[in-house]
Amino acid sequence: MNKEPIIELNNIKREFIVGEETVHALRGVSFSIYEGEFVTIMGTSGSGKSTLLNLLGCLDTPTSGEYLLDGVKVRDMEKAERAVLRNRKIGFVFQSYNLLPKTTAIENVELPLMYNPGVSAAKRKEKAIQALIKVGLGDRLQHKSNQMSGGQMQRVAIARALVNDPVIILADEATGNLDTRTSFEILVLFQELHKAGRTIIFVTHNPEIAQFCSRNIILRDGHVVEDRINEKVLSAKEALDALPIEKE
Repeated sequence: MNKEPIIELNNIKREFIVGEETVHALRGVSFSIYEGEFVTIMGTSGSGKSTLLNLLGCLDTPTSGEYLLDGVKVRDMEKAERAVLRNRKIGFVFQSYNLLPKTTAIENVELPLMYNPGVSAAKRKEKAIQALIKVGLGDRLQHKSNQMSGGQMQRVAIARALVNDPVIILADEATGNLDTRTSFEILVLFQELHKAGRTIIFVTHNPEIAQFCSRNIILRDGHVVEDRINEKVLSAKEALDALPIEKE
């Protein structure tokens, strides 16, 4: 693979002190993720995937080991520097959408750009509209979050993740709150973004999602126990089209 690694983890350990005990959440995790990959990170509760998600998202730092995000060493950075790096380099998509209530789709998507003084108000709005059109919500620009379905709210969240043109999209159980049909609609969108060259990390406990991604990493007890390329990526669009039509 000739592409540059966007994420490099080298012997990452993360320990927490709980009372008098030391909890070893990650026990020496190493892998690289390259530009244009669509990777699932899977594991049951207690596997360390939430801890890993926080580290990848620059919300936390490792106890030891090295994490490079787009060539930048994260562990040595001050909290404020990490916040700027996180805002510019990572687009987050959460299970619970994390939209501001009673706020329009445009205003929600503009939010990450508010922290970038180099982007004017007019440019902010223009970029937000473009991101919403990209996720199929060109007709919902002025809708507020309490006027939208779960699938529409997740599309707004994906548009918000895209608006800063991040090097990576980090999705945390992004279909966890959605019904089957809507989950596949969101997976179709992720596959389209991947096809357009986006690098996506999808953290999930649902093994079904692995079939639609190009690489699968499995954690157990703080270790990577499997890391394999998926040679036969299924089409989310075909799976969606095969679902029975629900009668009203």
